[in-house]
Amino acid sequence: MTIASPRLLDGLIAASIEAGRIILDVYSRPIDVAFKADASPVTEADGLAEAVLLAALERLAPEVPVVAEESVSAGRVPPAADRFFLVDPLDGTKEFIRRNGDFTVNVALIEHGQPVMGVVYAPAVGRLFAGGPDGAWEMAVEGNAPGERKSLRVRALPAEGATLLVSRSHATAATDAFRPTVAVAGRRVVGSSLKFCLIAAGEADVYPRFGPTMEWDTAAGDAVLRAAGGVMMLPDGAPFPYGKRGRPGLADFANPSFIAASDRRLAAFSRDRV
Repeated sequence: MTIASPRLLDGLIAASIEAGRIILDVYSRPIDVAFKADASPVTEADGLAEAVLLAALERLAPEVPVVAEESVSAGRVPPAADRFFLVDPLDGTKEFIRRNGDFTVNVALIEHGQPVMGVVYAPAVGRLFAGGPDGAWEMAVEGNAPGERKSLRVRALPAEGATLLVSRSHATAATDAFRPTVAVAGRRVVGSSLKFCLIAAGEADVYPRFGPTMEWDTAAGDAVLRAAGGVMMLPDGAPFPYGKRGRPGLADFANPSFIAASDRRLAAFSRDRV
């Protein structure tokens, strides 16, 4: 039985907005940057935002374990469970440091390997996306308060062709070589998990990713996209799973390549052209 409920989603939205408020406070000042063992950057905002989210999840669902990026980096990893939260307190830290606005707060609920609820909040641009069993929505956030919910649904493939999204900081040769079998009208460069949300909002069509990501990078955006009628799959067309642990030679929670799209046919046709 799922614990995904309107009350839980409201709580995740409120926690994400509070985390975003703290992130913007750090954003308004000179940003000190440190580097983790894997050479990825980390800032004060990452830790402060994660503390807010962990405290909120403890209040909202104390029985559910949380896999959070900075906690995992520090060696705090809960035992495996069929139900858990995935948290990235500041997805797009490089974009945060560059001050281009393409960074998000990500919170997702995973049940039996699938994201069933998620919130993606882009505080610099005031866009919040949420998805769950009852559908997907976007809300404008002004003065740290969410506005009216606007229902989201992926669009039909435009007659002029698909809009393809690529990572602002993590493009690869495989991404550059990606050619779906449908016409591509254009490419758009976007940072963080906003790429999933733009497909959910009908502003783009496909996001291929052939570089490394972690589950907390993708789960919240994936939940929004699925709730809006989109798909997330491995390049061979297989379902995309969460809770990946204990694989020889691979870090726990590391993602393989994937294709996120508005339509399964687009993603399925694309996989043979990579």
